[in-house]
Amino acid sequence: MDGMPPKDMPWWRWRSNVRSALHMLSDPVFQRECWLTGLPGYGDVTDAVYRLVEDTWLDNWSADKYIGTVFRDAQEAALVDVAVLRVLRIMHQVGADAPVAAYLEHPGWPEAVHAARDAHVLLSANDGEDPDRPPHSLDVLAAMLRAA
Repeated sequence: MDGMPPKDMPWWRWRSNVRSALHMLSDPVFQRECWLTGLPGYGDVTDAVYRLVEDTWLDNWSADKYIGTVFRDAQEAALVDVAVLRVLRIMHQVGADAPVAAYLEHPGWPEAVHAARDAHVLLSANDGEDPDRPPHSLDVLAAMLRAA
């Protein structure tokens, strides 16, 4: 997603949204500097979870359903499933409208961040991109999706 979304996947827009969410959910420095401070343009935890599950319904079924359309293989799907389950468990415990600090202070948050990181790194690597660059703003993501 450094330049263009991975358009070699049939549902690349969904993949781009999932990747954006995983990227933000996997980066504790980003979370402290952007989400915790309320920096405009990056949404919050709820926005990231929405991008993660909005089109894919990964809150209702396994990512395996999307192998070959959103995810390249079973390994990607399995890592995404773990990340989704860990993040959603916390969201249900603290509430979708909880302040960002409630997520970051939750005892399970480090595990959720780790799971999101594992998924983010694999998806980025499989798309030939650097997983360690900072996340794009939501405006940049939207522009990339429109331009493609």
